[in-house]
Amino acid sequence: MTGVRPASVPAPPAGPVPRRRWAALVLLCTANFVVLLDSQSVILALPQLTDELGMAPLDAQWVLTAKLLTFGGLLLLGGRAADRLGRRRVFMAGTALFLLSSAVSGLAWTGGVVIAARAVGGVAAALMVPTALSILLNTFPEGRDRNTALAGWAGIGGIGATVGLLLGGLFTELAGWQWVFFINVPVALVVLLLTPVLVGESRAAGRQGPYGVPGALTSTAALVLVILAVSRAAGSGWTSGQTLLPLAAAVLLAGVFAAVERRSAAPLLPPDLLRRSTLAGGNLVTLCMGMAAFSLSVSVAVYGQAVLGHGPMEFGALQSVMSFLAFVGAYAGQRVVTRTGFRPVVGVCLVLLCAGCLLLARVPADGSYLRDVLWGLVVFGPALGAGTAAASVAAVSGVPERSSGVASGLIVAALQIGGALGVAVVTTVTATFSGPEPGPAGLTAGLQAAFTACAVFVALGMAAAALTLRSRSKPDRVR
Repeated sequence: MTGVRPASVPAPPAGPVPRRRWAALVLLCTANFVVLLDSQSVILALPQLTDELGMAPLDAQWVLTAKLLTFGGLLLLGGRAADRLGRRRVFMAGTALFLLSSAVSGLAWTGGVVIAARAVGGVAAALMVPTALSILLNTFPEGRDRNTALAGWAGIGGIGATVGLLLGGLFTELAGWQWVFFINVPVALVVLLLTPVLVGESRAAGRQGPYGVPGALTSTAALVLVILAVSRAAGSGWTSGQTLLPLAAAVLLAGVFAAVERRSAAPLLPPDLLRRSTLAGGNLVTLCMGMAAFSLSVSVAVYGQAVLGHGPMEFGALQSVMSFLAFVGAYAGQRVVTRTGFRPVVGVCLVLLCAGCLLLARVPADGSYLRDVLWGLVVFGPALGAGTAAASVAAVSGVPERSSGVASGLIVAALQIGGALGVAVVTTVTATFSGPEPGPAGLTAGLQAAFTACAVFVALGMAAAALTLRSRSKPDRVR
């Protein structure tokens, strides 16, 4: 789900005729798929990309976090712009920007260029994804057809995460890291050409409030400064000016964001929503799960290639077991939540996620995939899928229908922002704790600390769940 507002979406006669609705669905799911593919495939390409562009490890993590930050930080703004300016228009603008950013990423000659292009790609994703879902809701009226369409949308999302690792490894090994970006170009071009044919224009009914640009920009800038400070801490120390000054500026911008939101007639984060403990808890848990999931994926990819010596294609297939099991876990988790409520599922999944991280924290320098990696992924994967599904249910539990789109968008934003924070922290941890001796032994010590940090992220999620997702006399169930 994304930052759109389904309650404000009318069902006008305009739009695709019924026989074209399913073709439009395929088009929208393709756009969602390629955005997810872009996020996952670069994980396997990162070691080769870092080496060929001569990037320092602490700088290389920005290839991932640049997109995650702009995607998560501008997601709600993208959904609001689509409501105001026209959904098809914004979707096409986002797709064109995604095409451009992918081409520049593949052609990048320095690390700075690829990082800037990835940040633009995040802006594109923030326009594409919520708008595509809003178009889907506008195209299919409530009922069985809409439920089928939403199931297809969710299913493609799960498949995209798995296929992204497989294709990322394949393209990196056979053609070079550039092709994890170039593959997006023809897909985006086809989506761009077919959108005017299959998708009708639509806007939200009634007058809309302000866009919320100041709030979106100040909050995103604050997050960038936090990650910049964390990245510099490994080299300059936590008490140095290079670390403390960005943190101070981030606090100042956070204050500006709060002031802007208080004065806004249509804040990005409505105060009545933020006062709901289940929404706050569900998003905090999702944030912590995102921190653990993205950072663990990156650390596993580095261990598999740099320590175990697997090629990108081979390890992409091996690592995809986690994404596949997360996909399975998400569907199984939804069924269990329907019967038991979200609290037991969140609790059990957080315990399993922590166990998976701690299993991986024991990886040795002379390890093997089957003995030292597989079982951690097998424990972590299904718990991630079921846990994020349950946390999403918690976040939207009791939220009024008119605010369901904003609440859903917050979940996606929390996952993306959590991923950006997690990758920044574990990259710093890995650099700090890597042993003095070069080679696999020194790197393994840093990666062990990184997997332990992932367990700490999950422990923070446990604390958030305990404080906010408290038991009530009647269990929360999905109806």
